[in-house]
Amino acid sequence: MRRIYFDHSATTPVRPEVAEAMCEYLKGDSYGNPTSLHWFGRQVRKAVEEAREKVARAIGASPNEIVFTSGGTEADNMAIHGVAYTNKNRGNHIITSAVEHHAVLNTVKALGKEGFTTTILPVDKYGMVSVDDVAAAVTDKTILITIMHANNEVGTIMPIKEIGELARSRGIIFHTDAVQSFGKIPVDVNELGVDLLTLSGHKIYGPKGIGALYIRKGARWRQTLFHGGAQERLRRAGTENVPGIIAMGVAAELAAANLERESAYLKGLRDKLIKEVTERISHVKLTGHPVRRLPNHASFTFEFIEGESMLLSLDMKGIAASSGSACTSGSLEPSHVLLAMGIPHEVAHGSIRLTLGIDNTPEDIDYFMEVMPPIVERLRAMSPLDQETEFAVNSDCAACKVSGTCSRV
Repeated sequence: MRRIYFDHSATTPVRPEVAEAMCEYLKGDSYGNPTSLHWFGRQVRKAVEEAREKVARAIGASPNEIVFTSGGTEADNMAIHGVAYTNKNRGNHIITSAVEHHAVLNTVKALGKEGFTTTILPVDKYGMVSVDDVAAAVTDKTILITIMHANNEVGTIMPIKEIGELARSRGIIFHTDAVQSFGKIPVDVNELGVDLLTLSGHKIYGPKGIGALYIRKGARWRQTLFHGGAQERLRRAGTENVPGIIAMGVAAELAAANLERESAYLKGLRDKLIKEVTERISHVKLTGHPVRRLPNHASFTFEFIEGESMLLSLDMKGIAASSGSACTSGSLEPSHVLLAMGIPHEVAHGSIRLTLGIDNTPEDIDYFMEVMPPIVERLRAMSPLDQETEFAVNSDCAACKVSGTCSRV
């Protein structure tokens, strides 16, 4: 069976160059502990610092501002807890948005139960945070603003530079989760004006289990999660994941070097996919911002269909995708991102996310468009909601001209 992977926002395959570099530190004499003073440790320490330089260079930072972590979730937790507890004598107010990744959103909510006050900002119909809303939420107790660079579910790119300018003018520490944006759009910590920034290796064709946190020199932050040794300059205790660090350095270097070419290629595929889905399938809506969105990201809601049914049907045809819905303890809950955007509960259940990668081709999209319309037709025919509603042809609708059915009356 033909296999197509359209789920690169969940994880990416490891580039061959990255895997090769990683394997060098899983064999031979490259097994030393980087904190050891002997030859075995020194050569590994040198490689770790070279990887740190590569990550720093990719985001416009200094090497001593990079801390390696186990991934994006740990980096988000480190950033938020580190700022909150370091600055609690100055204030206790934290601002975030309703569409953050749960690594941020749940961390902020947890701090709300520990004496901190929180403001969770709304978003517009595109999933965009308003800079004016951020400004209005600031108080003299605000110590941290944490807003993601780009949303993982709908691909909307947030106005991070403008929020960064606001935060700096008010003397507030600013963190952004750039897990989804790095490697797809330019990420420069000075251009964005951030004090802390989160990265993850497995979103940029690196391995899982490795990430990084950028901490601007002079930012009021200290480690509060782990207690142990002096690794990472006392900022993250625990023996370093050397193979992962080496791999992330190579992945970051390649992501930065290939950014312009790969982003342009992915944007072309994305636009083809969006155009064909919205023109050839009725009652489908693009979610996220139509322009300010990641170059590889297309997400939709399909009326009168449940998301997991679409995913299972696609999987049977060899296509991997994801949905904004998640199954938790046997009960289906719609995406918190889609609900925050004002999408009705029943429509949010019919969401699907298609995220492209550098190995995808136009032929992959052609195959998807062979498979998807019949799936939609079959599932809608089975839907009680669909059966209760009549179809009519709308002569002004492109989808109607293709399918012969569209508008509901």
